[in-house]
Amino acid sequence: MLALLVRHRSHTWLPVQSEVVRPQCPVSPTRSPQSRDGPDEGTASTDQTVSAVHLTALESERRMAEAGLRRAPRCLAALCLLLCLAVGSGARRAPKIPRCPATCSCTKDSAFCVDTKAIPKSFPPGIISLTMVNAAFTEIPEGAFSHLHLLQFLLLNSNTFAAVADDAFAGLSHLQYLFIENNDIQALSKHSFRGLKALTHLSLSNNNLQVLPRDLFKYLDILTDLDLRGNSFRCDCKIKWLVDWMEKTNTSVPAVYCTSPFEFQGRRIHDLTPRDFNCISADFAVYETFPFQSVSVESYVFNEDQFVVFAQPDTGMCTLYVWDHVEMVFRKYHNITSRSAVYCKPVVINNTLYMVVAQLFGGSHIYKWEEDPQRFVKIQDIDTTRVRKPNFVETFQLEGDWYFAVADSSKAGSTSLYRWNSNGFYSHQSLHPWHRDTHVEYLEVDGKPRLILSSSSQPPVVFQWNRSQRQFVFHSQISDMADVQMVKHFRVRKAVYLCLTRFIGDSKVVRWEGQRFVDVQTLPSRGSMAVYPFAVGLRQYLILGSDFSFSRVYLWDDLTQRFQPFQELNMRAPRAFSLVSIDNKDILLTASFKGSTLAYQHLLVDLSAK
Repeated sequence: MLALLVRHRSHTWLPVQSEVVRPQCPVSPTRSPQSRDGPDEGTASTDQTVSAVHLTALESERRMAEAGLRRAPRCLAALCLLLCLAVGSGARRAPKIPRCPATCSCTKDSAFCVDTKAIPKSFPPGIISLTMVNAAFTEIPEGAFSHLHLLQFLLLNSNTFAAVADDAFAGLSHLQYLFIENNDIQALSKHSFRGLKALTHLSLSNNNLQVLPRDLFKYLDILTDLDLRGNSFRCDCKIKWLVDWMEKTNTSVPAVYCTSPFEFQGRRIHDLTPRDFNCISADFAVYETFPFQSVSVESYVFNEDQFVVFAQPDTGMCTLYVWDHVEMVFRKYHNITSRSAVYCKPVVINNTLYMVVAQLFGGSHIYKWEEDPQRFVKIQDIDTTRVRKPNFVETFQLEGDWYFAVADSSKAGSTSLYRWNSNGFYSHQSLHPWHRDTHVEYLEVDGKPRLILSSSSQPPVVFQWNRSQRQFVFHSQISDMADVQMVKHFRVRKAVYLCLTRFIGDSKVVRWEGQRFVDVQTLPSRGSMAVYPFAVGLRQYLILGSDFSFSRVYLWDDLTQRFQPFQELNMRAPRAFSLVSIDNKDILLTASFKGSTLAYQHLLVDLSAK
């Protein structure tokens, strides 16, 4: 039976049965039968006083009872609520405290695990130290210990770990000591230790590390001790950042040694400097494609603008492009209409632009650029009795005069030299009649101007300038190589080199020594008709074109004094090359006889940044 609590006059709560609670009826204020017998006046007065007091008491008791009854339902509701809460709390079980994993032994604040197949997902609360040995898994995955956010000490020695993922220790903001020793770690991710802002001691000793990702320790702001001993570091460009970091950090790092390459084997990494590494490499990537075939390309600067001009065999025209400094590309500028242009050679004399247009048919011509209106105007024809089948045009300045030479590849013509004489170019000298010359190269050796003529019928011939006669005279032949399509020269420091390219057989690199050129290197070059040595910064390159396979770029090696293969480029039947350096870009233009004309950009690549 549910009881109600009723407050007594003594201000204490008394239980009252809810089913029998009834209000008491007040006593009637009428006189009792005894009073009707007519008591005396004094007695009547006394009885009235007593009755009044009694009635007042009864009235107070009645009012209190009524108030108690009014409060009873509210008390009952409160009591029910308390009972429900009591029943509910009794029904809900107390939270279960995680137990120590079966493969671990635990104390109040530490755990030691052996032979675990995976990182346990639950530990007793308050674990700040964890040791795991002989674990049966090989990778520490992302967020592996994020559920142990109170960890301060983590030892993972003598396991078979081979890799550590990015953010493997995420959530361990209190971790101070991390030991991953005597494992088989071959690779660390760049962000393996991200988030370990409290880490002071890190040991990766006795693993199989050969390289470390760049900026691996970037997030370890207060690291004081780092142990990398017992690893097989390859001291190449990928370790350069570590050398630089060791020079600048205050972290204590015991001696670590290089195991390779040979030149650094056995040396302490501490003893290396960033200058010991040559980590800047390069790459030639297609930058722009021109939708036409071409057999020659030349670059020049006129009125502070950068131009290139192509000779197109299909249309027979010379097509000019100008560099757009906004779009950073070459855009079409002008055409010189002709019948069969094979070479378009620009020359700027006294701020006036002239264009020598060599043609297979219809004769060769010289054009002059006019500004108003902007156009090329033909000013001169080249003698067709001398130049019958031009193949190449070379321009140069000698003793204050401008010259151009035309290599003639016909059986009846001759390579001819023309000199500028204020109003035009005039015939100056016939150099090499009836030898089917393919190329002319001007250079100075030992302070003496020389011309080298390539020919398909005999070895290259050297002509030397005679000051008294003011003509070039025969000097010598180069090697006993026939079928040389082109000869180009380059300099390495003070030494003068030539590269001779052949269509059938190997090409050669020769060096000038006193009175003659001596062989230096042989380069495989089947089907080559064009060669071009060029320098970008301190890097000396040589590109050797090929009609039958990839064209090859070579890079000069100062140590061996030879060219080393550098890169292969896919271009179809290249006939000429030209380098343009503008707006911090180095662009190699390639004239292609059987495909689209291409522009390659020379890109520098920092191998230590990977």
